[in-house]
Amino acid sequence: MKAVVLAAGQGVRLWPLTENRPKHMIPIGGRPIISHIIESLRKNRVSDVLVIVGYKKEAIQNFLGDGGRLGLHVEYLIQPQIAGTADAIRLAEDYVGSEPFLIVYGDQLITARSVEKVLTVHETYRNDNVMALVPVDRPEYYGLVSVEGSNVKGIIEKPSARDVIGNLVNAGLYVLKPEIFSAIRDTRKSKRGELEVTDSLQSLIRHGSEVKAALIDRDSWVDIGRPWDLLEANERVLKLCEHKIDGVVEEGAKVTPPVVISENASVRTGSVVMGPLFVGEGSELGPNCRIRPYTSIGKDVRIGPSCDIKNSIIMDGTKVPHLTYVGDSVIGERCNFGAGTNVANLRLDDATVKTPIRGRIVDSGRRKLGVILGDDVKTGINASLMPGVKVGSRSWIGPGVAIGKDVPADTTVLLRQQLIQQSKKRKKKRRV
Repeated sequence: MKAVVLAAGQGVRLWPLTENRPKHMIPIGGRPIISHIIESLRKNRVSDVLVIVGYKKEAIQNFLGDGGRLGLHVEYLIQPQIAGTADAIRLAEDYVGSEPFLIVYGDQLITARSVEKVLTVHETYRNDNVMALVPVDRPEYYGLVSVEGSNVKGIIEKPSARDVIGNLVNAGLYVLKPEIFSAIRDTRKSKRGELEVTDSLQSLIRHGSEVKAALIDRDSWVDIGRPWDLLEANERVLKLCEHKIDGVVEEGAKVTPPVVISENASVRTGSVVMGPLFVGEGSELGPNCRIRPYTSIGKDVRIGPSCDIKNSIIMDGTKVPHLTYVGDSVIGERCNFGAGTNVANLRLDDATVKTPIRGRIVDSGRRKLGVILGDDVKTGINASLMPGVKVGSRSWIGPGVAIGKDVPADTTVLLRQQLIQQSKKRKKKRRV
């Protein structure tokens, strides 16, 4: 069976991480999101994949190539304008021909088990259309799905709170028959101004076609639509990592499995490294630093003495030289932290962290959330970054500055120093 991966979108809600890369290329567990998707397809004997690309398409094409090194064949089509999921799927009509095909949204983490479940349901019900469903805690953020028996009966995209009944949502994973293309041609733009494949599926259901429900496990799927979703996805991936040390662990360093220490990476003496954890090629940890569980460190990263890193993603080429704390954060490429930089990941009132997304304050639902930094961000000594803050690429945060709200790209934030001069001459006391 052929597969089509939708990977044309930018991922505005993931700003600033998508300023310089498509969201599908953000790394989790040491590899881009799209790499995990391709691997799950390959494990289910899918050998032919069409990737629909658009925003910064070269990054995806250069990484996947023709798919040969990944064990399958990859082709590409460009979605000239981001006009919705149905518009993207429409482009694949000639590629898939007359056979059923897999559709996967490219901005999510799916396991091979999820793909297997959808294929099994498709085969069980004699090649019907299939939609993967997953139970979630906050269904208002997704496409809510109603089910009757084994059949999907209705889909509401991003429902209001009053419309939420049940907790099953669209997991962005389908097996569809070619009849979907006729339904797409009859689909009209949604309120969001896009052609939604869920509307096309609703049309099929109204005209008598069946769409079967494939219920997948919550722990085998993560939708990556907001920055903090990356931390959950990264944790899921690292839980499955196998202990492997190809680099150097110096005498006096303590490593608690499972950790992946890649080639030419080193853990220097006095450092404490606790898995699950991934360290990319050429990175250097320590001496005398502490790296705590669920941290992914990219290639050529430098973590210096007396640094404490936990539950974070640190991308290629970043330097955290010394006396710095980073927790529950996503740090872009080639960032440089001044000594004594501190990331606050817990509010003083212990409430969940809220942060603006596309002009609207959104509750992350996380008690601990640090910062999201774009690429090439620099901080001066003793800079402080408050919970949930996002800093755009190439911005500089000056020495001693405390950042409590988002900083746009290409911005320098400095303290203004005021010098108060006082005369050292003392007035003479008069004698009476």
